[in-house]
Amino acid sequence: MSKAHEKVVVLDFGGQYAQLIARRVRDLRVYCEIRSYKTDPEELRGYKGILFTGGPNSVYAEGAPLCSPEVFKLGVPVLGICYGAQVMAQVLGGKVEASGVHEFGKTQTSFAPESPLFAGVPESVCWMSHNDYIAEVPVGFTSSAHSAHCPAAAMENLGEKLFAVQFHPEVEHTQFGNKIFENFLYSICGCKGDWEMASFAQETVEALKKQIGDKKVLCGLSGGVDSSVAAMLVHKAIGKNLTCIFVDHGLLRKGEGDLVEKVFQKEFDMNIIRVNAGERFLQKLQSVSDPEKKRKIIGEEFIRVFEEESRKLGKMDFLCQGTIYPDVVESGTGEAAVIKSHHNVGGLPEDMEFEGLVEPLRDLFKDEVRRVGIELGIPEALVWRQPFPGPGLAVRIMGEITQEKVALLQDADAIFREEVTNFGLERDINQYFAVLTANRSVGVMGDGRTYGVTVALRAVTTTDFMTADWARLPYDLLGKVSNRIINEVEGVNRVVYDVTSKPPATIEFE
Repeated sequence: MSKAHEKVVVLDFGGQYAQLIARRVRDLRVYCEIRSYKTDPEELRGYKGILFTGGPNSVYAEGAPLCSPEVFKLGVPVLGICYGAQVMAQVLGGKVEASGVHEFGKTQTSFAPESPLFAGVPESVCWMSHNDYIAEVPVGFTSSAHSAHCPAAAMENLGEKLFAVQFHPEVEHTQFGNKIFENFLYSICGCKGDWEMASFAQETVEALKKQIGDKKVLCGLSGGVDSSVAAMLVHKAIGKNLTCIFVDHGLLRKGEGDLVEKVFQKEFDMNIIRVNAGERFLQKLQSVSDPEKKRKIIGEEFIRVFEEESRKLGKMDFLCQGTIYPDVVESGTGEAAVIKSHHNVGGLPEDMEFEGLVEPLRDLFKDEVRRVGIELGIPEALVWRQPFPGPGLAVRIMGEITQEKVALLQDADAIFREEVTNFGLERDINQYFAVLTANRSVGVMGDGRTYGVTVALRAVTTTDFMTADWARLPYDLLGKVSNRIINEVEGVNRVVYDVTSKPPATIEFE
């Protein structure tokens, strides 16, 4: 962060929702960080509040992750969630036991109206997910919520400002989850809510000016939202001292390379080198069908192209990357991971020397990056660009890749994306794209027999991309897309829609 904001901290006990908790907090305009449950309590004194995540363990098991009792003596309000609630009970002398009846899913829950955590929260549905339960609350605590099988669905010690909930307020299925977070942050922690994207952009540009001075920065620009917003922030700070290398490997979506060049070079006057390397990549991919080999070839070739172009520029002092907050949080522990030196530019060679990294987005989640992009005036077509794999369409073409297949898929995918927008659903679906399958089938067009390829459509809804559900698209939309692809894209005679969730499938096909 570029200036001192009020902040709270999420201590991660290995729960799958650590990042979701932090995002819910930030949505309420309070800056939030994720740290390990092992964090020294003395390092937590500067926070306005502390939240404990859930986790997969039993608190009474040998070696179970538990925080130091000193955390509860800091005078900083604490909210324990699910496993985090049981940690609070266990560490402070309560009793946690295996539950005779496990609660999973939507559960009707009643709340104590006098509790400051549940002010304005009526009896309602919460999302439970636990095998254990708090059998006895610690001394000084009272139960403040209950469900049919959980007598202490929440507990609190008002004098010490310690609160715990057995359910998950961060998931959408908990009807008044946001209200509970709001009560904790504003009423209990005393936060004012000073975390805004407009101020973030302005403060970050000023901080970058101080960090970089008159030195030169190199950026690998993919046209994705992360690298685009990072590059724009640096450009506003140092202008022509930023050079962006945009490697077009010929596997982008239809018109995307031209859009990136037009926006950043012509509209924003950024210093961009576009490398049209499509033929080079296709030659390397000739006769390759295995998806892992495709990824490896594209990654290695990307490095070579980037190397060749960067050496023409002479010495560059800093490397700009679009690293975002999920990239620097270790999965499951909440401890900061080693910064990825290859986050946006395909894996840079180790012998490329820089004074340091410039990572203006490393404190932000993806949705926050998009909001900064809008603040900076980047067109929505780029800010709301669909998530796109580094190897591009290579992993959406089954089997061998040819120029003809790339062009066919670009056309089919463009039609799908255009019609989703025409139906006003582009913001409701988290990812949607077309896939060129390896299947060929018999069809009839006009009075003749065809033997054409099958295009699959994929659309999913998700909050974290760890899991995803297939999107229930309107039949009229699917019908129009199918009709247009078959009539407008030569060689396609069948269109199918994928109705598989993740798991068991992945979002991408390869």
